[in-house]
Amino acid sequence: MEDLPEALLAEIVLRITRTSDLNSLSLVSKQLYIIDASQRSAIRISCGSFSAGEALASLCSRFTNLSKVEIDYAGWKCGHRNQLDNKDLLVISSQCPSLTELTLSFCSDINDSGLHYLAYCKKLISLRLNSVPEITSSGLLFVAVGCKSLSGLLLINCEKIGSVEWLEYLGWNGSLEELVVKNCEGISQYDILKLGPGWMKLRKFDFEIKGGFYRGYCFSEAGYDPLYNAHNPSRYDFCSESLKDLRLACFKTETEVGLRFLLGKCKSLERLCLEYVHGLNDNDIIVLSESCRNLKSISLWLTPTRYDDLNGDGFRTAFTDNSLKALALNCSMLEAVELTFAGCEHTYPSEIGFTQKGLVVLIQSCPIRVLVLNGANFFDDEGMMTLSSAPLLETLELVDCREVTDAGLCFIAHTPCLINLTLRHCKRVTDVGVAELVNSQNLKSLIIDCCRRVSEKAVLGAGRSVQYSVETASPGGLKRIYPMFTG
Repeated sequence: MEDLPEALLAEIVLRITRTSDLNSLSLVSKQLYIIDASQRSAIRISCGSFSAGEALASLCSRFTNLSKVEIDYAGWKCGHRNQLDNKDLLVISSQCPSLTELTLSFCSDINDSGLHYLAYCKKLISLRLNSVPEITSSGLLFVAVGCKSLSGLLLINCEKIGSVEWLEYLGWNGSLEELVVKNCEGISQYDILKLGPGWMKLRKFDFEIKGGFYRGYCFSEAGYDPLYNAHNPSRYDFCSESLKDLRLACFKTETEVGLRFLLGKCKSLERLCLEYVHGLNDNDIIVLSESCRNLKSISLWLTPTRYDDLNGDGFRTAFTDNSLKALALNCSMLEAVELTFAGCEHTYPSEIGFTQKGLVVLIQSCPIRVLVLNGANFFDDEGMMTLSSAPLLETLELVDCREVTDAGLCFIAHTPCLINLTLRHCKRVTDVGVAELVNSQNLKSLIIDCCRRVSEKAVLGAGRSVQYSVETASPGGLKRIYPMFTG
């Protein structure tokens, strides 16, 4: 190895991705040790790495080109070694001049003082804080003011973050392109509005409230919209024309206020995910479809609640076929659709606002390549027959679709481009239907999960890659998984 040119050795080191392999390789020779040190750009520190402060300084001194540092204490217990603390963040910020990405997860010994040191990381572009309990808004303000290049901020389970001066500062003076806020009790959807002009730069936004849903009810924050105008409630001055990726989850909106305004002001949107957002209706999707002509992927997770219909009060999910028709009419680039229904009784299809007819219109109008249906009690073998003629459909996943039978699999086996099929908890599918998939020899991947009437023997040969799992009677409801590769 010593006789090889240094450039070749460097190329060899670059091709090794596992940290354990790099550590072993660097012990082979002094030359490899030096090359590894100069090229190592990322490190990850976890519970079993080393005690706080023990070797961090020498580690940073050795790897002078570190650009990505991840500190993850998930699973940490009192018996483990001490965690890194604020002083260790000072070491990282002072000895890693090339630092661009920093992730702190489950770090209980780091607080605002530690974030203050990050203000010296002038090249920092991405900060991820996951379950860092002592961080408050003051610490984030230090980062917002000091890190002028910050373009990505992720906050998960940071319960002490409340006031949003940091968000206002990033809105007016920052370059934020990605903002993720999940399960931070002190930040409401109305606080997020204070990003103001920062919406123009944002390309990805993910917002989820800590709480959940339960059949018609949504547990979320109680908030007051500071920008609410009774005479003009739907007009916000913000534009979000750069936004391409939007996810909203587990909160309740009020009429024409709050984060629902985004659905009508993101003309560049390509990916949309709405997970149990209560208070939305067909008008929101219609406005979205008319403004977001580049939409490529949509995911709707819905649970029934009380709605006032023209024919009287109804208990159903938020959207109806009017939403599907609007998407079919306006979103000609739509390729991926996921519809998930929770809390809907399979014996009451009326609890789902969509019908099979509306879904068929969408499938026939858009170039759908990926379709996921979860709990769709309105979808049956007739719908499968329609899918069999979808010219571009490549991936289909059916979960708890109780009306799909072997007849439906006979249809879908002849779909022109279908190569990936997943069936989970489809109780009426049997070995007979799977035999049609085996005979067609079209699938590259088949996943059969908890379909009790399908045997392990039946799935053999149904695809190049086959995964079969069943529920067992063992304690805790464990599953046996049999991965098989054939063809």
